[in-house]
Amino acid sequence: MFENLILILDATLRVSAPLILAALAGLFSERSGVVNIALEGKMLGAAFAAAATASVTGSVWLGLLAAIGVAVCLSLIHGFASITHRGDQIVSGVAINMLAVGLTVTLGRFWFGLGGQTPALKDSERFAPITLPGADAVKDVPILGPVYSELISGHNILVYLALALVPLVYWIVFKTRFGLRLRAAGENPHAVDTAGISVAWIRYRALIVAGILTGIAGTYLSTAANAGFVPNMSAGKGFIALAALIFGKWKPVPVLFGCLLFGFLDALAIRLQGAELPIVGQIPVQAIEVLPYVLTVLLLAGFIGRAVGPKAVGQPYVKSR
Repeated sequence: MFENLILILDATLRVSAPLILAALAGLFSERSGVVNIALEGKMLGAAFAAAATASVTGSVWLGLLAAIGVAVCLSLIHGFASITHRGDQIVSGVAINMLAVGLTVTLGRFWFGLGGQTPALKDSERFAPITLPGADAVKDVPILGPVYSELISGHNILVYLALALVPLVYWIVFKTRFGLRLRAAGENPHAVDTAGISVAWIRYRALIVAGILTGIAGTYLSTAANAGFVPNMSAGKGFIALAALIFGKWKPVPVLFGCLLFGFLDALAIRLQGAELPIVGQIPVQAIEVLPYVLTVLLLAGFIGRAVGPKAVGQPYVKSR
């Protein structure tokens, strides 16, 4: 049982990494007052850019840079529509999601001729797991060995980066001048404008940061968790990240726990496939696959209480005269 628990927790960290990155991206944009329902499309576009670039150049780091560039460009399009032209932020986000779904498949077919997929990446073109110092030496030690060698060690650099970004984001949002202005832009943009600070520029910077984070999340999907891009491989993770953002009430540490919760449910569902229960018998695969989504909705609906977002989120700002 202990070994199974370690394996489930190990899978939890791997599944949660892109959710953490995307949820932190949503935290920046929504704290500034911009609804970022386009997280899904940005992750998908970044995943394609990372896999395509890594396949052509042979460098996963160039793939990461390409993914960040694509995600930032999509963020700037979102900002141009919803900040500069004060368009509906939900409509703009949905449009970006649709653009990413169609464009990745079209470009994949045109460039590689594999039905929208990219060629399978070699090990040198992916982010490999990292063995931490001493992991092999202590792996046979009871309790401590499996925890360190299996659970803590053996993840790729993007998983460690996602976890390390949580305290960094907390410090930026709640302990810096930029964070104060960011939160003020999402709560009372007129007060920010009165202080002589550009609300539009704050929101653009928040979207750029969100683009960088979703670029890393998309890179993880295609070059770390998988060995290439397949159509729609984000599989709703951007929307789940938004749910985790609401679950965590727009605060980094609770958001982390929300992402870990979904990752745990997903990892548990994978372990339950083919399992025999005393009364029910063998659980259908379809029921196992839908379990994390159903439980996430139930938890969001019934156990987090009232989640109140930033007061000005979703509202285009019109400069007062």
